[in-house]
Amino acid sequence: MELKLRLATRDDVKEIIDVCNICFDEHTDYEKALKVFDATSKDPNQLYIIGICDNKIVAHTKITIIPTMFDGMDTYAILNHVCVLPEYRRHHFAKYMIKAIKDICKDRGCCAIKLWSRNFRQPAHQCYLNAGFEILDAKFFELHL
Repeated sequence: MELKLRLATRDDVKEIIDVCNICFDEHTDYEKALKVFDATSKDPNQLYIIGICDNKIVAHTKITIIPTMFDGMDTYAILNHVCVLPEYRRHHFAKYMIKAIKDICKDRGCCAIKLWSRNFRQPAHQCYLNAGFEILDAKFFELHL
């Protein structure tokens, strides 16, 4: 099996949402997703990456590059919705995707790549550790508005 990576287009949004809804047990609305994609996809610091195998989208992540102006806090990236459809796991697709993500982020001048993952995603955590990510001693805070 071969995974081909490319930037997503608007035409890919429905299939991306289907993949993420399966992987994360979500129920994201297609129209909402299209609006957000349209509003963000032209920003060079927001990249939607898809993985294609068997002529369908089987993997996805979004990279957000965060340029900073502060000493000691250089440009970094945040990954969101890193996923591979369950039936395509165990083929090293996530490993391949993370290598490509690292290359993209290095080319964009990032000093680090960050992500957060829900506690129940233990296999994903092992994948991230195997790819060189480290668990930080931090708390994840959220404020609902």
